[in-house]
Amino acid sequence: MAPPAQAPHALRLTRRQTLLTLSATLAGTGSLLTACARLPAQAQANPHAGIAREPAHLTLDNPGLYRLVNRLSWGASDAELNLAYQIGPGAYIAQQTADATPAALPPAAQSQIDGLTITQKPLITILGDLEDMRQADDKQPYQKELTRLAREAASRHVLRALYSPQQLREHMVWFWFNHFNVHQHKHNIRAMLGDYEDQALRPHALGRFRDILGAVAHHPAMLRYLDNDQNAANHINENYARELLELHTLSVDGGYTQRDVQELARVLTGHGVRHTDKIPKLRREWAGLYVHDGAYEFNPARHDFDDKALLGLTIKRRGAGELDEVLDKLATHPATARFVCGKIARFMLSDQPPDTLVKRMSATFISTQGHIGETLKTLLYAPEFTQAEPGKFKDPMHYVLSAVRAAYDDKVILNTQPVLNWLNRLGEGLYNRQTPDGYPQTEDAWSSSGQMTIRFDIARAIGNNHGGLFKTDDGSRAEQAGFPQLARASYYQFTRAMLRADTRQALDNTASPQDWNTLYLSAPEFMYR
Repeated sequence: MAPPAQAPHALRLTRRQTLLTLSATLAGTGSLLTACARLPAQAQANPHAGIAREPAHLTLDNPGLYRLVNRLSWGASDAELNLAYQIGPGAYIAQQTADATPAALPPAAQSQIDGLTITQKPLITILGDLEDMRQADDKQPYQKELTRLAREAASRHVLRALYSPQQLREHMVWFWFNHFNVHQHKHNIRAMLGDYEDQALRPHALGRFRDILGAVAHHPAMLRYLDNDQNAANHINENYARELLELHTLSVDGGYTQRDVQELARVLTGHGVRHTDKIPKLRREWAGLYVHDGAYEFNPARHDFDDKALLGLTIKRRGAGELDEVLDKLATHPATARFVCGKIARFMLSDQPPDTLVKRMSATFISTQGHIGETLKTLLYAPEFTQAEPGKFKDPMHYVLSAVRAAYDDKVILNTQPVLNWLNRLGEGLYNRQTPDGYPQTEDAWSSSGQMTIRFDIARAIGNNHGGLFKTDDGSRAEQAGFPQLARASYYQFTRAMLRADTRQALDNTASPQDWNTLYLSAPEFMYR
């Protein structure tokens, strides 16, 4: 997404100058801006051609359609643009916001996912196997297996983001992971990441907020990350209670008190993790209150059974159900609606979304009992969503995935490791955020000159060859993928009209298709969506 015609602050101008200066190095001894060689002539579609008529507020010209797809998805690939163009923006939004069973991935991507341990084994089995390894004398195989399982989860996440027909769902999985962040290098969370995404986040990414909130609250990854597996009667740990109020629901300005945190921590006592199917020995009066689902456990022997009072509620003693009563209250609270809708708008639209739009989203959130898909429709239908300005600066995840999608469309990569390496270099490695607030999604966090230099290196790696994306572990099949052809019909139909004159001139004067690719992927306009 192109930045404003006149940047409102000096940083944008400096970054643009830095990028164009870096671009000049591509031609070796000559600048791209003055190169005489041009790409072969291309059949150019009219970039302002209209599309099939939809409801009046969704009738978009091609740049508007491009912005819709580019902001809703992980990047406006040819396949995604063609789909939206053919069915129209209204039908495209309806398809993407539908809370339906996830559509199948391309076979070449799905086969990679089907071969993963995290796909083939349930979490409780994985944890049991790991526990056997941990108790052995040699801890090295245990650590290696944890790392391998985390890498599997990251690879699956990347493949789904790149190739899922339900781009908005995968987009929101990333949003929710940051909203409900866990860090992989605590205890054995690396083994839990795949299940956390697949069972707690992804199924509910477009459903009701109460469902995803409850799924997270009962998942061992969250309970372990925020130390709730250590939270017991007479040994209270407030970590999860505090973040549940501050980061997951009401926000720091949501009106709760320290007493509410303490009372919620008491509600959360007994909710924890169990690695095996073996049920602990319990007193007879507690046996009927014990809950064990996969690796989640509610152990009444660790629960505080006194009454609690928080947020105007009196919580009567009854065990695990006390948490459900509190989550019902939190999920429907107006402060939660404002906080969650504001974060979604910042994630999808801009760093400073219009207050009026956030209010409309909040009203939808409340009226639909927290339905995420319906709340997103309010955002996607809004005129602001397809306006050219101000645009949303891409964090590393958006930049890398959109570059791969732009370069290779629906041609499935064979190796996700280069993508993971690029994200690590850019400081946004999957599951690497240590603090529970998740990665920041604002421009100032990702727009340093060092960040731009690394992005330029990535653009060059993709633009000049496949960057290792099609090289398997044994080195086979790499020769089947050369450098991509980014100057294709979709560029002339949808993208060229949104580029500034100096960017178009630089592209037109590149010395080779590889240079064209690299300059396009490192252009200031490509840094926005």
